[in-house]
Amino acid sequence: MSSMNIYELEFERPLIALEKQISELEAQNDPERSAVGIDADVDLGVEIGELRASHEAMLKKIYANLSPVNTVKVARHPNRPQTMDYIKAFVKDFCELHGDRNYADDRAIICGFGRIGKTKCVIIGHNKGKDTAGKIKCNFGCAHPEGYRKALRIMQLGEKYGLPIVTLIDTPGAYPGIGAEERGQAEAIAVNLREMSRLKVPIISVVIGEGGSGGALGIGVGDRIAMLQYSWWSVISPEGCASILWKTSTPETNANAAEVLHLTAKDNLDLGIVDDVIKEPLGGAHRDRTVAAAQVEKYLLGALRDLKRFKTNNLLNKRYKRLRAMGRTA
Repeated sequence: MSSMNIYELEFERPLIALEKQISELEAQNDPERSAVGIDADVDLGVEIGELRASHEAMLKKIYANLSPVNTVKVARHPNRPQTMDYIKAFVKDFCELHGDRNYADDRAIICGFGRIGKTKCVIIGHNKGKDTAGKIKCNFGCAHPEGYRKALRIMQLGEKYGLPIVTLIDTPGAYPGIGAEERGQAEAIAVNLREMSRLKVPIISVVIGEGGSGGALGIGVGDRIAMLQYSWWSVISPEGCASILWKTSTPETNANAAEVLHLTAKDNLDLGIVDDVIKEPLGGAHRDRTVAAAQVEKYLLGALRDLKRFKTNNLLNKRYKRLRAMGRTA
């Protein structure tokens, strides 16, 4: 149990109550408790062990039957690892590059070179920010057109040097403001879709949190696409869908929208939209960032190794066929 879990999800409240109880008993069971007048002869280890077992059982039960709307809430957890957390965990010698050479440097997308294992590659990912100032600076992970143009510039630079591309997707959607639209938001995303489909290097995309609409697709065209177990990917957020279908966004309509959107990792795998689902630590990536990072790294290393086997023409043909097959029913 991580001490970082200060943020409370409604469906996790029984778990949090147990965690607080365990923490209190552990404090009482401290070997030095006699210094504050607590009976040092009372061993609370057995009781703590029983509570831990109850906690784990409850955690398994809740996350085995997580509803789509609760999956969205887990994907948005403020303690969930973000792009820079994964980069710091397993990308060696990361060198960040900035700017689209046209307008500005969009902090909502991070781009650079680094090594995953022994493989030199391009790493690109959405950046939501951590604290309030960081979130405002990164626009809460909602990229502007210059962000997508920056991403494409770095991808093309990677192609020039024959480096595979890894993208980490985590955005509620591209920023829809007037300035972004005036600077060609839709055009920037459309160009990325076209150009990524024909880049002559392997592309691997992983949805690590939120995968909202074109904002996600702008760096999400690849040879292999995976989702973390409790991430979501859809054409629109549950709140946006509810506002359109039911003219109001309430907990009930949001839950209904999440159901009909089929946005979970399992749904996307069943529909053939993604190729793999990366298992998360019990209770979500926010509960154990180290294990979550290890799982993502393991997947990327395997995918990079597999895609290296393909010649360029075969790689492009397989990518084309994969894209053309999307949406087909059996």
